[in-house]
Amino acid sequence: MKLENEIDRIFMTDAPSSDFSKELESLWYDYKGNWDMAHNIVQNLSSQNAAWVHAYLHRKEGDIWNAQYWYSRAGKQFLEMDFEAEFESIAMQLIADNQKK
Repeated sequence: MKLENEIDRIFMTDAPSSDFSKELESLWYDYKGNWDMAHNIVQNLSSQNAAWVHAYLHRKEGDIWNAQYWYSRAGKQFLEMDFEAEFESIAMQLIADNQKK
């Protein structure tokens, strides 16, 4: 299954799957418009993917300094890319990692 189709399938659900990683669950809540829940889930995780989601969330809220810190922790460069494009990049990475479990 193509990852793009998987993105649509995963994020159009009414609830996050119990099979989701915490990072993917966080991104699911952001997709549904619940920034606070997304942030609460990811803020205490220590993986590089969690740092990437955390960075994205802070950039989205406009907290650039905090976002830059988390991009650094994620090993990613701060890029002012379209939010949708970054969401898709993160989602594709998290979905691929989740499928490896």
